[in-house]
Amino acid sequence: MVTWGIVFALVMGVAYFSTRSMRQEDEGFQDAGLAILEFGRAFPQEAIRSLHATVDGKAVFVRLHDNKAGFMRSMRNHFACHLIEPGTVRVGPLPNGKGIAVEFLDASFHNGEFTFANPAIAAEVSLWLLGNYLGHADREADPASGTTG
Repeated sequence: MVTWGIVFALVMGVAYFSTRSMRQEDEGFQDAGLAILEFGRAFPQEAIRSLHATVDGKAVFVRLHDNKAGFMRSMRNHFACHLIEPGTVRVGPLPNGKGIAVEFLDASFHNGEFTFANPAIAAEVSLWLLGNYLGHADREADPASGTTG
């Protein structure tokens, strides 16, 4: 009887831990700190300026210090990090306006459609990927015209 009790407890323990680990795999990048740590581990020489996760938490787009961009995707039990080189990505809008379709020319296995919380984030990320992003803090005053940009 004691042996069956121990076997039952072990089976219940294995079931509990396996469902817990599956739930963590499904969560993706719900914690921005985890994304920062994982990208920093993969590319320690790159300084992160900003990041945006997709609605489902399975991908994170990263803006780096020198207007480069990075990409992270949850791949079951690990995270794939990718540094996007200029000219190696194509970006198009999704019909709902809240997402973008991305084609990585140098890493086709990361291609996909990514949906964000709102259209402004989708537009910002698309500008990062295309290398055109210039934020308000990055703008310098133009002395000739007295305007910024």
